[in-house]
Formats: sequence, C-alpha cells, structure tokens
Amino acid sequence: MSTFPVPNGCIAAIVTHLQMTAPAQVAAPQLPRGGLALRRVTNPQVDWYLRLYRAVGEDWLWATRLFLTERDLAAIIQDPAITIYAICDGEREIGIVELDWREAPDCEVVFFGLVADALGQGLGRWAMAEVQRLAFSNGARRLWLHTCTLDHPGAVQFYQAQGFHAFMREIEIMEDPRLAGLTRPEAGAYHPILTPIPEPDV
Repeated sequence: MSTFPVPNGCIAAIVTHLQMTAPAQVAAPQLPRGGLALRRVTNPQVDWYLRLYRAVGEDWLWATRLFLTERDLAAIIQDPAITIYAICDGEREIGIVELDWREAPDCEVVFFGLVADALGQGLGRWAMAEVQRLAFSNGARRLWLHTCTLDHPGAVQFYQAQGFHAFMREIEIMEDPRLAGLTRPEAGAYHPILTPIPEPDV
C-alpha cells in the first residue's frame, strides 16, 4: 500500500476519467417535462458564469475556476472552441454544461451538473443524452470527462449508466477552497476541513 502526504491547507480526491467513442446504446430518456432545454450561451460573461458555476458546484467543492483571475477565466470561457450551455427549466437556469473542443475531434465535458433541487428527477439523464447528441452530431469522435470523490457519490455510476467507460484513475491534490476563502466554509460538509498540522519544532 502506498500513501501520499497532503500538504497543509490542501484536500485530496480520487479522480476517475471516463470516455465513449459513439453515442450510448441505451434507450433515450423521455423529456421529463415540457419547458426543458439546453440553451447555448455565446460570449458568456464572467459574472454570469461564476453565478451558475457556484450554484451548481459549490456544495461539491467545484473550485478550479475560482482560483483563476477574471481575465484568465474570461479567456477560457469566451474561447470559440469552448461551448457553454445553461440547462433551463422554463426561464430558470438549473444547470451548466461546458464542452471543450480545443483538441477536436476529442470533446471534453469539462463541467456538467444541476442545482440541488433539480436532482433526482431524471433531468440529468435527459441532459446527458442531449450532450451526447450535440457532441457526436458536431463531429466528436471521442467524448470524455472526469469526476472525483468530491463530487456526488453516485457520479461514476451515473456516467457509466449513460454509456461512459472508465479508463484511468489518479489522485488529485488541490488547495482547499474553503480555507482559501473562495467558497462558503460549510460547503462540502461531507469532506471535513482539516486544521493545518503545526510544523514540528526543530
């Protein structure tokens, strides 16, 4: 068994990478109800993006975008090869999809998620089927993503049920965004904040 030290102020997760090379051969989910749509957001503004990113991901400690400067984040999300969609229920934005085509024909699902009160209604299955349709109809030969143990505990099983296959796992260590003041201290309550260990006296 191997162990890895986690530096003070950091948090560790197991990351699972999953992929597919053709649309899933599963029954297409029916539209759970009327008024649902994936709405493409062109030239997304940083304030809008971060609001939805936080609404969906803060409780799962999504934080990679929070460590970026506004300028660096804008350069990513406004890149023509990045396509961003709001998952909409009528006029309300209830989720986010971010696709990265910069290494086309590979397409990465960088972010995919719903706000808490939209979970458990079949909306994720419908939205992921739409993502697959969009990706492969636009020329993707490989659709891939990664999730980690900071995410919803059923995330890996969800993606496998949608036709993805795991191909790699690794350990990721990042600065704890709660200690960095980037998220609410109570976010990710399932993963306790570890008080920094004092350095030993010399």
